[in-house]
Amino acid sequence: MSEGTEAAPVLLRADGVGKRFGGFVALQGIDITLRAGERLGLIGPNGSGKSTFVNCVSGDFAQHDGTVALAGQALNGLKPHRRARLGLARTFQLPQPFASMSVLENVRVPLLFSGGAAAATARAMGCLEQVEMAGKAGKLPRELTQVEQRRLELARAIAMDPRLLIADEAMAGLSHAEVDQILTLLRRLNAAGTAVIMIEHIMRAVTEFSERLVVFVAGRKIADGPPREVLALPEVEDAYLGRQ
Repeated sequence: MSEGTEAAPVLLRADGVGKRFGGFVALQGIDITLRAGERLGLIGPNGSGKSTFVNCVSGDFAQHDGTVALAGQALNGLKPHRRARLGLARTFQLPQPFASMSVLENVRVPLLFSGGAAAATARAMGCLEQVEMAGKAGKLPRELTQVEQRRLELARAIAMDPRLLIADEAMAGLSHAEVDQILTLLRRLNAAGTAVIMIEHIMRAVTEFSERLVVFVAGRKIADGPPREVLALPEVEDAYLGRQ
């Protein structure tokens, strides 16, 4: 964690978060603190609870135990759109644009609820410029390449000017060069003040980007610290070698 981030106020606090699906315990006793402007990587084997945790934080799932707060405000019970208005945005593993709307219209939709049409259009174009997609504004999502769809997903997420962006496997399926393009965009967003939680299986990307790594295994947090130190832990090596 950088010196500036260490001194920053706490932005996100998850205390004792638990989630069950029937008799299956998906998350148990998860404690995570994220400071304003911090870059956190969340890793773990498939089925370890990463996306379940993100869904609890974003409001798509209601956790059974614990609390989640953003900038000191409790999020428990709030719908996803209310959490978004408080400054929490996310991307999804599979981009979910409105198929019949243009790229510009996809970014513009949520902005119409907070201002006039002209202002929403200008803001949407600004977001597309941030992700280097202004030239594709009139295209339909199906006309985009895979990396362009990921850029559109990021533009939609940053349209609400979030304090926290959760990037859930934003680089899945991309080439080495395309991964670097998304990393550049995320670094640029972070440099402007947005904290980022990155959930990713591409270890090169997550270790290059993150100031801290948190590791989940079987719904529990087993490690939290600087990337090199965390990845050297025997229990983390065991998890990735399939011995857990």
